[in-house]
Amino acid sequence: MTGTPTLSRTDLCPPQDVIAAILRGEQGDPFRHLGMHVDSAGQVAVNVFAPDAMTVRVVTPEGDAVGALERIDPQGFFHGVMADKSSHFAYRLRLENATGHRWELADPYAFGPVLGEMDEYLIGAGDHEELYNRLGAHPTIHEGVEGTAFAVWAPNARRVSVVGHFNAWDGRRHAMRSRGATGVWEIFIPGISPGEAYKYEILGAYGHLQPLKSDPVGRAAEQAPGTASIVAAADPYEWTDAAWMARRDTDLRDKPVSIYEVHLGSWRRGADGAPLDYDTLAEQLAEYATEMGFTHIEFLPLSEHPFTGSWGYQPIGLFAPTSRFGDPAGFARLVDRLHGAGIGVIMDWVPAHFPTDAHGLGNFDGTALYEHADPRMGFHQDWNTLIYNFGRREVANFLRASATYWLKELHVDALRVDAVASMLYLDYSRAAGEWIPNRYGGRENLDAIEFLKKTNVVVHDYVPGSQMIAEESTAWPGVSRPTGEGGLGFDFKWNMGWMHDTLDYMSQDPVHRQYHHDRMTFGLVYAFSENFVLPLSHDEVVHGKGSMLNKMPGDRWQKFANLRAYYGFMWGHPGKKLLFMGGEFGQEREWNHDRSLDWHLLEDGAHEGIQRLVGDLNRLYRDEAALHARDCAPEGFRWIEGGDSRNNVFSFARFGADGDAPVVVVCNMSPVVQHDYRVGMPESGTWTERLNTDDGRYGGSGVSNPDQIVAEDAPMHGFPASASLTLPPLGTVFLTLER
Repeated sequence: MTGTPTLSRTDLCPPQDVIAAILRGEQGDPFRHLGMHVDSAGQVAVNVFAPDAMTVRVVTPEGDAVGALERIDPQGFFHGVMADKSSHFAYRLRLENATGHRWELADPYAFGPVLGEMDEYLIGAGDHEELYNRLGAHPTIHEGVEGTAFAVWAPNARRVSVVGHFNAWDGRRHAMRSRGATGVWEIFIPGISPGEAYKYEILGAYGHLQPLKSDPVGRAAEQAPGTASIVAAADPYEWTDAAWMARRDTDLRDKPVSIYEVHLGSWRRGADGAPLDYDTLAEQLAEYATEMGFTHIEFLPLSEHPFTGSWGYQPIGLFAPTSRFGDPAGFARLVDRLHGAGIGVIMDWVPAHFPTDAHGLGNFDGTALYEHADPRMGFHQDWNTLIYNFGRREVANFLRASATYWLKELHVDALRVDAVASMLYLDYSRAAGEWIPNRYGGRENLDAIEFLKKTNVVVHDYVPGSQMIAEESTAWPGVSRPTGEGGLGFDFKWNMGWMHDTLDYMSQDPVHRQYHHDRMTFGLVYAFSENFVLPLSHDEVVHGKGSMLNKMPGDRWQKFANLRAYYGFMWGHPGKKLLFMGGEFGQEREWNHDRSLDWHLLEDGAHEGIQRLVGDLNRLYRDEAALHARDCAPEGFRWIEGGDSRNNVFSFARFGADGDAPVVVVCNMSPVVQHDYRVGMPESGTWTERLNTDDGRYGGSGVSNPDQIVAEDAPMHGFPASASLTLPPLGTVFLTLER
C-alpha cells in the first residue's frame, strides 16, 4: 500500500505476559491494552486481537489508509505505531485472512463507556428503578457509530465477554470493560443489530470458566431448546392504548373484577396441534373474553423459562417475554389488543425462586451472586430451585426493576406474585435444623418482607394504576394493607382458605354435606380481613386433582348441576373472581399443558350451558353494584340464614353503596326441590329472579320462581320483610329488587 507510514514496535505494545493473558482469555482489563493508546511523547499506537486475520490495517472512517499493523504473535495479536499521528483519531480496521477474504469493522476498543457516572452510582446503590435501560443489550448510536451496548453485573468475575455467532463464540474477542466497585461490565460492539444471539462468557472469581450465561436483563431470548439471549429492538412497539392506560383505576376494590386465568400454550392450539402465536391469540382471546364478560385475563408466567413443563414458574429471563409465541413486539401487540377490547392484563410474576439451569443466574460469576450460598437459605427443596438473596441490594433492585419493566414498559396492568408464603417464612417446607432463624431468633424472612414492601411502594409510585396481587396461603396479617399501616402493600390476596374449604364441601355427597356446612360459611369469618380474590386456579386441576367438573359428586347430571350451583355461590360471595380456563365450560379431563383445551365439548348442551352461565354470571356481577361495590367491606354482606345445615341451604344479601339495590342469593346444595322456603328480605316489594343456575338454558331442570316475587312486611332472619321461594335442586338463585 503506497503512503503507508513506517511502523515500529514501542512501549505502547503490551508486554508478552499481557499478550499471553489476552490470548488465553484471562485478561480482565482489555481496554487498558487493546485499541488506540497515546503516550506522553505523543506516540499513537493501535493494538488489536484478531485471530482470523493475517493482516490488519488502520483506515479512516472514510476508508483512507493510515497504517498497517505488525502481527507480533501467530495467534493473531497485532501492534503498530501511527507515525504521522500525535493524538487520538477516529479509525476503522481493515482485515484480510489467509484465503484473501477482506472485511472491515470498527474497533470495539476504540469507544468510551456508555454508562454514565449517575447510572453507575444508582446501580451500585441498588436504587436504579429502570435498571433494564442500562444493563442488558441496547441497540444505539454511540460516538456516531451504530451498534449495541452490552452491560452486565458480575462483581466477582475476573473477566466477562460477550460471545455470539458474530465472534465465533470466542470469549477472547469482546472482553468487556470493568466499571470497578459497582461490579458492572460493559462494552459497545459496533455493527451488532437487533436479532443477534449472544451470551456472556465469564471467567469466575476462582479462575474457572463458567458455563455460558444468558443475559439476566436480556429483553428477548432464543426459542427453546436454545438458551441464548437475543438483542431486542430499541423501540419494539408503538402503543395504541393511551386511553386505557389513562383511565385505569388505582383502586379496584369497588369495581367488578372477574379474571380468566390462561396458560397461553394450551388454551387453544392450531389444527396441527402446535401452539398459536401472540397475534393469533390476541384476536381470539380478546373476542372470547369479551363474549364471556371477563374483565381481566391473567397469564401464567410469560417470562422466558427453559422448561415448558414448569408452566413458566421457573423463569430465567425476568425481562424477556417468552419466545415460544413470538418476539417481544408480538407480546406487546397481545396486551395492546386486549386493552383495546377493554380487558385488563395480569401476569404471574415469580420473584420467589429461580431454576438451577447452567445458563441461568446460579453461581453467575463463580459465586453465589443472586442466591444464598448456604442451602438452608438458598435452596427450595420442593421445587429444586434457588432462592434469591433478598437482602442484597443489587438483587432486590434487579427484581424490582423486573416488576417495573412489565408494568411500565410492557403495559401489564397487574402482577400476581407467586409463592409469597415461601418468601415470608424461613422455615417454609423445612424441617427443624434445615433453616436459619432471623437475627431475632424468629422464622420470618425479614429481608424478603422488606423487599416485598419496597417493591409494592415503588410499583404504585412509579406506575400509577398498576396492581399487585399476592398468592399467599397463610394467615400472615395485612398482606393487602398499605405499608404505612403495617401491611405488605399488596392490593389483593388470593383466598386460598376459601378455595380449599368450599371445594371440600362441594366434593361431598349431598347426603353428607350437612356435616360439613361450616366449610361454606367459615370464609365469612375473615372475608374482610384482606382484599380477597376467590381463586379456582390451575393448581386445582392438575397433579391428579381432576377437573372442576369431576370434583363434583353424583351422576353426570348432578355433576353439572353441582358445578353450576357452586359457580353461583362463588359469584354471589364477596371477593373478586378468578377461574382457570376450561372451568367455564366444564372441561372434563385434567389440564394438560401440552395440549389444547377440549373445545369440542361445547357441542354438548351441558357444556355449552355451563359456558352460557359463566357469561351471564359475569354480566350480572358487573351490572349489579351490590355484587361488587363492597366486595372488600363488611357492609357489603349479611347472612340471611347461614346455618340451615339440615337442608344444605345458604342464603345471604349483598349491598352496594347507598341507593344501590340489594341482591339476595340463595343456594340449595341438596338435590331436592325446596318448596315454600321462606327467607328474610332486605326490603319489602317486588323482587325478580335475575339468574337461576337450574335454568334450562344452562342445562338445568327448569325449576324456578314466578316472574314476580313479593316480599311482604313480615320480619324474618333479622330483616324487615320475607318471601316464600321455590329452591331448585342443586341450584343457586339471584334475586333483585324492582324499584
